[in-house]
Amino acid sequence: MSDRARIFTQSNSLASHILPVSGTMIGVCVTLVGLVKVAEARSGGTRVDEYAALAAVSFLASALTSYLSIRFAGKAKLCARLEQAADIIFIFALVAITLVATLFAYEVI
Repeated sequence: MSDRARIFTQSNSLASHILPVSGTMIGVCVTLVGLVKVAEARSGGTRVDEYAALAAVSFLASALTSYLSIRFAGKAKLCARLEQAADIIFIFALVAITLVATLFAYEVI
């Protein structure tokens, strides 16, 4: 297998996993925003919804870069860079939403 075919196969495998999971996580973040808005009516305002929305935007950026990585699979260098960006953004967004959930659970934010 040539280097180009190997990069194409590896890129598609990671990018094709990041794309649907990012979409799912956007839905999780939007659900969290909605639930917090309902809870704010009873208990007062927090910033959790704003932080969850920022995490959703990060997941959107991850989904877009992974989609572009799949789309430009014929260009190995561009594909690899887009996939790496998608991976880094995805990990950042996962850490962000985990921090938001943890801080919210302990009533810090």
